[in-house]
Amino acid sequence: MNKTILLDKRPVGLPKVSDFKLSTEPDPVMSEGQILLKAAYVSVDPYLRGRMNDTQSYIPPFELQEPIVSGMIAEVVASGNTRFKEGDFVSGLLAWKEQQLSEGEGLMKVDSKKAPLSAYLGVLGMTGLTAYFGLMEIGKPKKGETLVVSGAAGAVGSVVGQIGKILGLRVVGIAGTDEKTALLKNTFGFDEAINYNTCTDMSRALAAACPEGIDVYFDNVGGRISDAVLFHINNFARMVICGAISVYNETSMPKSISVHTFLIRKRALMQGFIVFDYAHKYPEALAQLIQWYQEGKLRSAETVREGFETLPQAFIDLFAGKNQGKMIVKI
Repeated sequence: MNKTILLDKRPVGLPKVSDFKLSTEPDPVMSEGQILLKAAYVSVDPYLRGRMNDTQSYIPPFELQEPIVSGMIAEVVASGNTRFKEGDFVSGLLAWKEQQLSEGEGLMKVDSKKAPLSAYLGVLGMTGLTAYFGLMEIGKPKKGETLVVSGAAGAVGSVVGQIGKILGLRVVGIAGTDEKTALLKNTFGFDEAINYNTCTDMSRALAAACPEGIDVYFDNVGGRISDAVLFHINNFARMVICGAISVYNETSMPKSISVHTFLIRKRALMQGFIVFDYAHKYPEALAQLIQWYQEGKLRSAETVREGFETLPQAFIDLFAGKNQGKMIVKI
């Protein structure tokens, strides 16, 4: 029998393990033109929380009693498709199943000789592409500018900061523990790092870390941290709105200060984005990320859990900041 994890109930507030259901189904039987995939590594990401609500968004919500879907690295264990052979590894959006069938659409072969397989879910996968396009297309960084990244020790944030350093920016990261701020400075080369849990005055901390103001803000968290950033943006600053993990589990509309006067006074840009909008540019971006990775300029950070049944708890732990870099489950 084949194990799968379904969305059993729509979460209210912070998701619970009981919102998911471990189920079994008959082993898949391959037909002509299909490939049989075995899960190797599964990505858990904050954006999945939005898909658990029955609300309209940029991507359809998960259906109850249907499998969760996220990024996955899978091994081709049998093939009836000429594009794939047994032993290939592929990356794509796949169901939380130990084994599954595919026609091969939307799958990309990955090369373990160029990088560890798990890296194709992180720095060389959707995470890296999200960081790259958000910073490059909206942030439009210029050498010598100051970049601030919230959620900086997370999957996307850690890549954004590293790209910023490659491009010659002053980079300041915001994270939730002293261990994470040390990681940002000592491993990823950030110029400064702020622990928001021990910082008593975020605005003052940002002023000290960004003496020339903030030119680019890459926002992964929203909330009070992002409010504080507004007081330090420079003229023509660019604010890249990638995520809002601090409010994803709120059961009522969170209150925030109005951004209007800040944007007008500073002639600043604030723009949200979805990485899928840049799908036509994936190959060129991935080529650049791989080059930086192979040159040692871009490092991968991962928190790896093991076991198919740990997937729900690994996802929930994202909201408690229990990950450094990309949270991945090894099957």
